[in-house]
Amino acid sequence: MFTRITSAFMLATLYCMFVVSTLPTAARAVPATQVTYPEKTFADGKARHFTYKTDDGVAIRYFVLKSSDGVIRAAFDACNVCWPENKGYSQKGDFMVCNNCGKRFPSTRINEVRGGCNPAPLNRKVENGNVIIQVGDILQGKHYFDFRGVKR
Repeated sequence: MFTRITSAFMLATLYCMFVVSTLPTAARAVPATQVTYPEKTFADGKARHFTYKTDDGVAIRYFVLKSSDGVIRAAFDACNVCWPENKGYSQKGDFMVCNNCGKRFPSTRINEVRGGCNPAPLNRKVENGNVIIQVGDILQGKHYFDFRGVKR
């Protein structure tokens, strides 16, 4: 009986040494530091709306579009004035329109003009055919979408 136990133990040890040690290990998850979109996604000039969900559950909305002057532009789906209404912007031709107050903003001014009811600018860059937005820049707009404790 001792021989069987010893043999079983030796087999288990050999199995661990040669089989288990060669199994691939899981890669450690690394939090994303940027979001990337193919530039061609915006070639038609239509605004695309996106949402980034924070670790604490806040959904930060933003949009990206190619303006009529050919520049890729990005902004939060909120402004300094109307953000508490949480209505954002919609596109009407070459304009982004505030869904709360109705003010219209030419696509060529998105990400150029700050303050008031202008869509709050969001940093972006175009590199190697991709539109790149840093997650840290997206998180800078969290206050426009965090309604915990806000009375509406």
